[in-house]
Amino acid sequence: METVLTTSPPLAAQFIRRGEVVAFPTETVYGLGANVFDEAAIRKIFQAKGRPTDNPLIAHVANLAQLQTLTTHLPANAAQLIAAFFPGPLTLVLPKHPDVSLLATAGLPTIGVRMPRHALALEFITACGVPLVAPSANLSGRPSPTTWQAVQADLDGRIACILQGEQAEVGLESTVVDCTGNAPVVLRAGALTLEQLQTVLPASRLASQHDVAVPKSPGLKYRHYSPQARVVLIDNVAGLSASLAAAFIGLNAPPRRDEFRCLKLCANVAEYAHEVFSFFRVCDAAGVREIYCEVVEERGLGLALMDRLKRAAQNVAPA
Repeated sequence: METVLTTSPPLAAQFIRRGEVVAFPTETVYGLGANVFDEAAIRKIFQAKGRPTDNPLIAHVANLAQLQTLTTHLPANAAQLIAAFFPGPLTLVLPKHPDVSLLATAGLPTIGVRMPRHALALEFITACGVPLVAPSANLSGRPSPTTWQAVQADLDGRIACILQGEQAEVGLESTVVDCTGNAPVVLRAGALTLEQLQTVLPASRLASQHDVAVPKSPGLKYRHYSPQARVVLIDNVAGLSASLAAAFIGLNAPPRRDEFRCLKLCANVAEYAHEVFSFFRVCDAAGVREIYCEVVEERGLGLALMDRLKRAAQNVAPA
């Protein structure tokens, strides 16, 4: 299959209407979209990514009318979060409408839904005329793509079309909040922080082990976000030894910084989050064997960043 590159949302939408899958930009990362009501198209997502079918997908909508086709009802806490944060990097887990394929939800009676805060994404979904299920547009397990070039590197020839946009604004996936219980539960930390959620619904909390026993969100069950190099989490940058086969990313400069094959110093946690996935791909291209990632405080956006780093490192303890 030849993968078509385009900057035209109407052209890209034609592929969706033909039952194909299309990669498209959002403010978080690039997504790989298919018609939420087309089971054959949804299967193409799993095939293209090499993604296990017991890993649920997130639906993307362009407006509230589309959202209403995906759920049986809107819980009151979900309505409050929609009023405060849609469109934006927030996914709400809601009761699934019977018309939505169980393939999209990994057999669960719930579905994650979000409305991107990205003009090109909204124009594209509107042109499609239907909501789109869309995981990140990468091979399963690889770092999420923040540029169309990263999508092309992983999926060229495996998907019908890539809608080209700018580099993703945030660089980390959306926050996933389960709204089916009494209080909102953050299943996956993301670009919208727990503190921001609590300004609207103070009872919002992080998930416990019990909450994720049956994963209602992607990013909970399998190794994710991993480059080819070994990822090592480190909280003592001053004691780090340099290597020509190693790389470093973080907030504070390590000793002998010029001896690293690849090095990225970030001004703050937001820049760190924005750059980490693209840095992983740069390191892979450079043949790096180990990537040292500085640990940050698990507060605000740092909570989501550390979640991704731990999963990339397969939860290796800090050095």
